[in-house]
Amino acid sequence: MVQEIQLSSADFIHPIFVHEGQDVTEIRTMPGVQRHTYASAVEQAQQAHALGIPAVILFGIPDHKDATGTQAYAAEGVVQQATRAIKAAVPEIAVIADTCLCEYTDHGHCGHLVQDGHQWTVDNDPSLELLARTAVSQADAGADIIAPSAMMDGQIAAIRSALDAAGHAQIPVMSYAVKYASAYYGPFREAAGSAPSVGDRASYQMNPVGGYREALHEARLDVEQGADFLMVKPALAYLDVLRLVRDEFDLPLVAYNVSGEYALVKAAAQAGYMDERRTVLETLGAMKRAGADTILTYHALDAARWLRDG
Repeated sequence: MVQEIQLSSADFIHPIFVHEGQDVTEIRTMPGVQRHTYASAVEQAQQAHALGIPAVILFGIPDHKDATGTQAYAAEGVVQQATRAIKAAVPEIAVIADTCLCEYTDHGHCGHLVQDGHQWTVDNDPSLELLARTAVSQADAGADIIAPSAMMDGQIAAIRSALDAAGHAQIPVMSYAVKYASAYYGPFREAAGSAPSVGDRASYQMNPVGGYREALHEARLDVEQGADFLMVKPALAYLDVLRLVRDEFDLPLVAYNVSGEYALVKAAAQAGYMDERRTVLETLGAMKRAGADTILTYHALDAARWLRDG
């Protein structure tokens, strides 16, 4: 009756990896998570909806990758086709499109890569045009929310402007506003085939031991550019930052319970070191207590079942 924090399936976003293959394949680094076909992605969305989960987010894995990630903004791209299939079968569920290029480029970076002497770097401004094209293509396919994750400077303004010009003024933007260059992303990169082939992403993602001022600066820039949601990623090692952003801004706040956090719990549970159910629900409860309105988590289906079954 007096418990302050109430966790429910309505708090979750269920992530789905979708590829162009004909089979559902297991992801070695993320036990219990698979790469889905279009048909099985629809089944995942149906399961989520039946459990009371209000949204899914799609991560695409194309067969073909190139230097500029053309499949990210192709009308028949993997996320675009999966979006249409899910919205046709489960129109009530919100489809969030992850808007980035790293899964689609042959070099694994989140934008246009250029060489500067012996160094490789992402060229920010040309990357904005590609991200904006991707966002419009995803909205054209029926995505309900666009979620830019590339951490390019000015990406929210560029995407908002492009969506408005294309007749999608009603489509909200969920910004990966405070995104750290974290070791916790390792399992995802194998799942999505998005590990950088040269260099790393530290030049455009945030320093993991950076201070609070940087986090507030990044979030404030995205608010000023028109973001409708803010996200902190990862969540578990950055609960203090999550609380900071919650106290400073009034926009809906998303915590991303990332692949490494998921894999740690799975490995410990499989080894018999921890109780998976209790650990997951305690962790998700902590994220909500720290200020998250919504939690993007690979535990979503399991957690929703546990909460339903008491």
